[in-house]
Amino acid sequence: MKRQKKLLWVMVFVLAAVLAVGGTAMAAKKVQFVGIATGGTGGLYYPLGGALAQVISSKIPDVSATAQSGNASVANVNLVAQDEVETAFIQNNVLDSAYFGRDQWQGKPLKNLRVIASLYPETIQICALKSANIKIVSDARGKRVMLGDKGSGSEFDARNILNAHGLTYDMIKPDYVGWEVASQRLKDDQGDMLFQTAGYPASFIIDLTTTKEVNLVSLSDDAIKKLCAQYKFYVPSTIPPKTYRGQDQEVKSIAMMALWVTHDGVSEKLVYEMTKALWEKGNMANRKDQSVGAEILAKVVPETGKFIRLKNALEGITTPLHPGAERYYKEKGMLK
Repeated sequence: MKRQKKLLWVMVFVLAAVLAVGGTAMAAKKVQFVGIATGGTGGLYYPLGGALAQVISSKIPDVSATAQSGNASVANVNLVAQDEVETAFIQNNVLDSAYFGRDQWQGKPLKNLRVIASLYPETIQICALKSANIKIVSDARGKRVMLGDKGSGSEFDARNILNAHGLTYDMIKPDYVGWEVASQRLKDDQGDMLFQTAGYPASFIIDLTTTKEVNLVSLSDDAIKKLCAQYKFYVPSTIPPKTYRGQDQEVKSIAMMALWVTHDGVSEKLVYEMTKALWEKGNMANRKDQSVGAEILAKVVPETGKFIRLKNALEGITTPLHPGAERYYKEKGMLK
């Protein structure tokens, strides 16, 4: 009997030890969650965020990333700055204004924002019904103009472009809707012109050109010069002829860079690992994963994905890098 009791106590002790070790291991493997704020489910940001989340989750041990749909750049700036999400996709022009306290952030700069990487150029594409007779932006006076979701990067750019052509919102009939709704309104003759910032060719414009008589609207040369001089994050961009059905001539516009952004409260170690996961092969959480993260993203958005390369990772950045990203680029000899 005494022997049985002794054996029982030994078993209890061993079980307790195993549980203690197991509990320590579980504590050591506590999963860290990372959110990626994107845009509407119909745009490029959302599928790109989903692919990036998979890259991070598969390559970095004990990290789980998820893409979150949202209202894109302007809304994402505030989410990241307020630590409501760890990372987000944000246009460089919007980030520049937020960080330095200009435009709607006048006097309230968001100095905790930090850049991880520059991803690809986004060209402002302006599409109008041919029946609206809008050849250049200044022809939009009095027209029904769809500017993008209120607070989005597209709406931010639309305001700048209209102003550069001498137009304000009270000179047009503004409509704050995303590209999906805007596209449908053009199809239903309930709008005249829409703005969208995206890589080209944009799927919704391809769809539009198959169902409606539309044309791509150019910016004036003077407006392009004015915008690029006033805003260092804008660069001239030309949409080549034949990009869309019925487009026989080049379309003059401007472009920005889509950035992957975080805040200074995210650890240097985590941002370093995320930056490395984007630009290098596997060999981390998934030993069989030998793919380069950027290549996975490029497959999701083939036309614009070709720009997602390490050599372009610092393009169009006018605000500080996160120390974790900076460390990685220094290791690669891209920074001193």
